[in-house]
Amino acid sequence: MEMMSKPQDVGLSSTRLERIRPWIQDYLDAGKLPGATALVARHGKAVFCESFGFRDLEAQQPMTTDTILRFYSMTKPITAVALMMLYEQGFFQLDTPVAEFIPSFKDVSVYVSGEGVDMVTEPQNRPITLHHLLIHTSGLTYGFGNAGLIPELYQARHTDFETHDGPLKEVVDRLAQIPLEFQPGQRWNYGVSFDVLGRVVEVVSGKPLDVFYKEHIFEPLGMKDTGFAVPQDKLDRFAALYERTDENNLTLLDPPQTSTLIDTVETFSGGGGLVSTLGDYFRFTEMLRCKGELDGTRLLGRKTVEYMTSNHLPGDLAELGQPTFNETTYEGIGFGLGVSVMLNPAKAKIIGTPGEYAWGGYAGTAFWIDPKEDITVIFLTQLIPSSAYPIRRELRVLTYQALIN
Repeated sequence: MEMMSKPQDVGLSSTRLERIRPWIQDYLDAGKLPGATALVARHGKAVFCESFGFRDLEAQQPMTTDTILRFYSMTKPITAVALMMLYEQGFFQLDTPVAEFIPSFKDVSVYVSGEGVDMVTEPQNRPITLHHLLIHTSGLTYGFGNAGLIPELYQARHTDFETHDGPLKEVVDRLAQIPLEFQPGQRWNYGVSFDVLGRVVEVVSGKPLDVFYKEHIFEPLGMKDTGFAVPQDKLDRFAALYERTDENNLTLLDPPQTSTLIDTVETFSGGGGLVSTLGDYFRFTEMLRCKGELDGTRLLGRKTVEYMTSNHLPGDLAELGQPTFNETTYEGIGFGLGVSVMLNPAKAKIIGTPGEYAWGGYAGTAFWIDPKEDITVIFLTQLIPSSAYPIRRELRVLTYQALIN
């Protein structure tokens, strides 16, 4: 991507924006990140767009703006858009029970206590709806990274929607045999809800998830490098994945040449399965910033995007039992349909604007859009876990302090 405007032409200080560069370089010099890319745009014009370090440390391949990376949970907003495109066509309401599309979910029990033959469960006191799934109040969870009996069952039965856990229908039906962690609507809990929504998209549209995304989102928006797998002819642009060790060093976790993401993927994870590039995801965020339309192609109506990016919780996430998430406090932060929503910057103790919306991914990718200031920021790296360092909070400060009008 080329720089499209001078910072001062869109109300940003070029001198103050330059503070991003040494901030990223310090992380690289300390050996904490392999490489990174940051983009800051205002009014749709990129005013900072630079890559640092390496996408593959071992091969000394530099990070570039066209590097293909694992976007993990930044897949979720794309799944939300896919579902809302079908919603706009009148196929369902958001309070429609998911069991209408996935019958195996009709009688999912809710965990109470015990394990094995001594496990105690109870029936759902209300059905899981599409809205529960969209705002992570469904009672579903994740197996990896969580402790307890239900996460252990997820891992044992391969229901975290890894690349080769099986066809989406089969994984979702296995998931429906595991009790929910809590009653639908009772609290907020991050989990595989969007993977189930991916299956709903398949059922409603009659198309495999990868085909629906390609035909209705990626091709219309010109997202040519986004998908569930990396083709052989693009492997030279695919980044390695690293993990932070206890000593703050980097260990290679998934080399690009032997990744399970090459060529074909069996399980299309609507919660975390996509690979993409900076340029492609910027096309997607621009569509959202422009309220559903980009370059004459409209995916969603204006009111739908506004509805998605408003808070759908009774208060903030802290009030629903989620005081922090990764390195970020969730006081003053609400949740919309697939994105977090800033409610109160003072309560969140971070500079920002009410109404800005955001999300990130497991390997340290992140984005946010501020409709009032008309700012978009994307940050990309390939380091797990995403909570390793307070990168997202620091970048927010570095971006907002550069605003001059």
